[in-house]
Amino acid sequence: MTEFAEVADRVWVARQQWYDLNVALVRGSAGLIVVDTQASTRAARAIVDEVQALGIGEVTAIVNTHEHFDHTFGNDAFREAYGAVPIHAHEVAADRTIEAGESIKQRFAGQTDDPHRAEVLETQVVAADHTFSSVRVLDLGDRQVELVHPGRGHTAGDAVIRVPDADVVLAGDLVEESGPPAYGADCHPLEWPGTLDVVINLVGRDTVVVPGHGAPVGRSFVEQQRQEIAITAQTIRDLAVVGIPPERALREGEWPFPSEGLTHAISRGYAQLPPGGRGLPLA
Repeated sequence: MTEFAEVADRVWVARQQWYDLNVALVRGSAGLIVVDTQASTRAARAIVDEVQALGIGEVTAIVNTHEHFDHTFGNDAFREAYGAVPIHAHEVAADRTIEAGESIKQRFAGQTDDPHRAEVLETQVVAADHTFSSVRVLDLGDRQVELVHPGRGHTAGDAVIRVPDADVVLAGDLVEESGPPAYGADCHPLEWPGTLDVVINLVGRDTVVVPGHGAPVGRSFVEQQRQEIAITAQTIRDLAVVGIPPERALREGEWPFPSEGLTHAISRGYAQLPPGGRGLPLA
């Protein structure tokens, strides 16, 4: 595990080897908020040890940027260490955490050669118990932390965390640095560009943007990724409107990202098009 590094005033990020996930800490006079918690209880216990070794205070709240297991499966470990601290997430993410967790456990159960299989299967999935629909402000005493649902993109329940006085935005998987954006089976590819427009409005010239995975970035990186996501969305629309069926879209479209990662983007995008948004299939 990579140690926590301070990326802005009292905001620390530890970039994990497993999934290249970022776990963040935000400190105020009233305690610490931890943002995302890793992919198993066992992995999160090691993070808890690191947090305690820093000696910067007690964790008083958890925030999950969305429901995926690599961001939520450590919730239980932090409650083991700090008691029944509130867990915050968007209402959709909270509602889907248990189902998504059980689904990923089923997947790992069939992967007998995966070195992380046992620790994923032994994890108790704990969903957020403090939810919001659009915006929530958490009081850390001498600073406030804003939780914002900018719209649907990577999932339907994405949240970004803004620390205004530190000029930091924790973007979750709406922004990816260590690889292309992850279009999964629950993505919203046609809405993602507009969602990133909202995120960009929260980002200034010097804002530190912490992606869900990878190194911190700046506004220009987010703008560029937003443009590529918009190209992906428009390509889906263009192919659909001229009648290209989804099974041919990967090979007939010109994509800004590797095509092997766009299977769900295409199927989900076609399914999410409004009536009249698809043409008759071309022979």
